[in-house]
Amino acid sequence: MDPTTAQLACFEAGVKFGSLYHQFAGTPVSPASADSLATAMAEAIENQPHCESVTVDFDDEALRAAIDEGGADYTELTGRLVEVEMVIDYEGTTVETSMAMVDGYPLMQVDDVAE
Repeated sequence: MDPTTAQLACFEAGVKFGSLYHQFAGTPVSPASADSLATAMAEAIENQPHCESVTVDFDDEALRAAIDEGGADYTELTGRLVEVEMVIDYEGTTVETSMAMVDGYPLMQVDDVAE
């Protein structure tokens, strides 16, 4: 059985999340560089096919706490520092997705599928 358009659209969203997370995890980040890193992350992923929009927001409180824990002027990017929203349009099917911390884990999920 061939996958449905909605299933393919969700797959595309997964590809983009995998790329976003694994490409940028570990990147050095500070309060001064967080906005430019968020922009770079969003713009890099928006280059991929079927990607309509990406929003990356840093949790400033979590960022400052991570820096304080490490004792340096920066920390490395992890899922607990960002919230991400992504919209994928695949052959007329729109998938809205998000990533946020759930029970200590950066959960990437499909929030809505509209055909």
